[in-house]
Amino acid sequence: MKVGGHPYRTIWLKAGDERVVQVIDQQRLPHAFEVRDLRTVDDMCHAIRDMTVRGAGLIGASAGFGLYLASLQARDTGFDDFVAQAGAALQATRPTAANLSWAVARMHLAMAAGRTPEDKRGLARREALAIADDDALHCQRIGEHGVALITDLAQRKRGAPVNILTHCNAGWLAFVDVGTATAPIYAAHDAGVAVHVWVDETRPRNQGASLTAWELAQHGVPHTLIADNTGGHLMQHGLVDMVITGADRVTRQGDVANKIGTYLKALAARDNGVPFYVALPSSTFDFTLRDGVAHIPIEERGAEEVRWISGKTAHGQIESVQICPDTTPARNWGFDVTPARLVTQLICERGLCEASEAGILSLFPEQA
Repeated sequence: MKVGGHPYRTIWLKAGDERVVQVIDQQRLPHAFEVRDLRTVDDMCHAIRDMTVRGAGLIGASAGFGLYLASLQARDTGFDDFVAQAGAALQATRPTAANLSWAVARMHLAMAAGRTPEDKRGLARREALAIADDDALHCQRIGEHGVALITDLAQRKRGAPVNILTHCNAGWLAFVDVGTATAPIYAAHDAGVAVHVWVDETRPRNQGASLTAWELAQHGVPHTLIADNTGGHLMQHGLVDMVITGADRVTRQGDVANKIGTYLKALAARDNGVPFYVALPSSTFDFTLRDGVAHIPIEERGAEEVRWISGKTAHGQIESVQICPDTTPARNWGFDVTPARLVTQLICERGLCEASEAGILSLFPEQA
């Protein structure tokens, strides 16, 4: 994607010093665009935990590069133990996203083929880059498969804009490039199809307001920011043609863990006959789980994210303010689970399928 006319991914090796990983600091968006240097696995763990980098695919790619940094830090003596500990530390940063453990396992498998620490460092670099490239390619293919859903609606609407509601940020900032929920939207927009996106704020961290709105503006896609609780009203009045969200973990039966509030959008969509799609790469599936409500681990984050909010003042200063009484406690669950029965279809890099075990296995028969 382009920022100010310049192409960027969300994570890359620094030009001229490939011992440094560079990322877009998503905590600074939308009011400032800054790149951060990460030099150690501890740097990467901190960046994942504090959401400098966030989103399922980018978390996975970050874990890959984190283990590459660990391989550079590790001494030859005790190399494997150091890398194993680094992998465990990375996995502990965010428990819900399946891509994190998937990427760590893929990196360990790739490095195991090396005979010496130096071999393993080279393999770690190559595999981290491959994970990032695969993520971008899979998102591109999700766009290619999903765009037909939008163009079909556009034809039925005789060219009137297709109104799409999305929740949180499953755009290019949540992946290495292109994104999942936004990939079909970008593909449709680039093909000249009239689209308009309703952007949920997505409290408490406001990833919709701060990230999705920002990147849609960068790409020139028409959009409107709405309060989180507005979606149901819009659906009741025929102002939403489809909902597309991303996912952080999807079970083999099609239950979807995504940013808190997704379940409520799915319920409103079902009640109003609005199709509800979930876009994800294969790395987001957890084929070891069936019942998502019972078994997907749900991250609970710090209460300060609910009690405080940051933004730009009328004088142009970025400040944080408390929105509740001093003594008010808060709870902050980061995700909820949408049961498969509420999902119209899944959009993956291999195509579209029903949100069911049979549907998913039709695209991924090797997981049977």
